[in-house]
Amino acid sequence: MKLVTYLKEDRDQLAILVNDLLYDTDMLHPDLPVSMALFLNYWDDVMPLARAVEQRIKEGLVRNVMAHPFVDANILAPVPHPTSCRDGYAFRQHVAAARRNRKVEMIPEFDQYPIFYFTNHNSIQGPGNVYCMPDHFQKLDFELEAAIVINKPGRNIKAAEADDYIGGLMIMNDISARRLQMEEMLLNLGPAKGKDFSTAIGPMLVTLDELEPYEVRAKENHVGKAWNLNMSCKVNGVEVSKGNLADMDWTFAEIIERCSYGVTLYPGDVIGSGTVGTGCFLELNGTGKLNNPAFQEQWLQPDDVVEMEIDGLGTLTNTMIREEDDFSILELKKGLKV
Repeated sequence: MKLVTYLKEDRDQLAILVNDLLYDTDMLHPDLPVSMALFLNYWDDVMPLARAVEQRIKEGLVRNVMAHPFVDANILAPVPHPTSCRDGYAFRQHVAAARRNRKVEMIPEFDQYPIFYFTNHNSIQGPGNVYCMPDHFQKLDFELEAAIVINKPGRNIKAAEADDYIGGLMIMNDISARRLQMEEMLLNLGPAKGKDFSTAIGPMLVTLDELEPYEVRAKENHVGKAWNLNMSCKVNGVEVSKGNLADMDWTFAEIIERCSYGVTLYPGDVIGSGTVGTGCFLELNGTGKLNNPAFQEQWLQPDDVVEMEIDGLGTLTNTMIREEDDFSILELKKGLKV
């Protein structure tokens, strides 16, 4: 099932996507929740009904419900108000390349346990404009990822059982202001201001049953579902990155096990995979300069359009917009003109 949240009469509306048409959940059946938050909180109760209704749509048996074209709708984040947002660090290729480019050894702890950081769940957004301050455009970067959302409460969840807590998958762009990130992390704390202004997810949440044809075995000595899903990112129509979700070393199940240790996870908690190998300009620029000192770095600029596509999950498109405000904390605190 593909679940979409869109703006309808100034409120969030949950819909089921079938054949590029949006069917409002509450119009399909009075017992279906109108919002993603309610759907997630009552997941086990409402999912059988939602699946039955979806099947009736596919069989052409739903004729009295007005459907809306997906392309014409104002699409929001599938989970527009997450209860929290964590981002993992699951792709060894990305971590190893980033460390190699900084001329430091691969850290052995990567292979011992998955890690994550908390980002600003109130800055989650879907497709559309990403508003950036001047300092954000100092090495503004995309990060090509996938994300999951938790669909029921759980604490001390074992990896072998953790896939049952995944509502579905979606694309994530963990947008990063690298200049701010690099400076603040010199103090061994963060990332914070380099990350907290926007994280984009969407355009839909795809449930795990929909992704069964893509399932593959997790990597050796790892536990949980994995999916053979090609991933790519274009900037202004030019492909700059590609990878595959099956390259995750740590599975989402293992990340959930780590996240839930001594902590209760709640429906609506979003967890990202971390960046796929080659999935950001920081890594691509570092590799380019390592191979050729004359390599010209590329970063996102005002009005750049970022398109991320993952098999089965759709395409997430965002445009980087410079806010009409010249305030710079880099200039204020460090005297740097931006």
